[in-house]
Amino acid sequence: MALTQKQAGLKHGFRSGLEEKIAEQLEKAGIPVEYEKKVIPYTTPETPHKYHPDFELPNGIIIETKGRFLPDDRKKHKLVKQQHPELDIRFVFTRSKTPITKTSKTTYASWCEKEGFRYADKEIPEGWLKEKPQVNKRK
Repeated sequence: MALTQKQAGLKHGFRSGLEEKIAEQLEKAGIPVEYEKKVIPYTTPETPHKYHPDFELPNGIIIETKGRFLPDDRKKHKLVKQQHPELDIRFVFTRSKTPITKTSKTTYASWCEKEGFRYADKEIPEGWLKEKPQVNKRK
C-alpha cells in the first residue's frame, strides 16, 4: 500500500509531505538539509515562546512550509517579524490561493503581501536558492 504524502513525511521525521518534498528539493540542489535546527525566541504579551523554522538556506533565508496557515501561525509570524526584523522568513505553501478562512476573501498569498512576507507554491524558487546573503540585514 502506497503512503500518502503526509505519511511519507512523518515517516522521515517531517510533519508534512510538503516538508519532505522541500527537503528532497534541497538535497537535489546540493544544499544540506537541516530540519527545524534553528531556534528563534519570541514573546507574546503573555509568555515567551520559541519558533523552530522548518529550513534555513545557506544564504540565511528561512523557509517555512505550510499546507494549512492557521490563525496561531499567522499571529506567531507577525510577532517574530516584529521582534526579529533582521530575519528573512519566506513561506512555501501547498496552495497560496487558499482563503485564510472559509468565508474570507483574504488568501494566504494576500496575507503575506500585506504583512511583507515573500511566498511561493509547492517548492522553493530557484532564485531563492541562488540568492546572495544580505549581510547588512543580518545581526
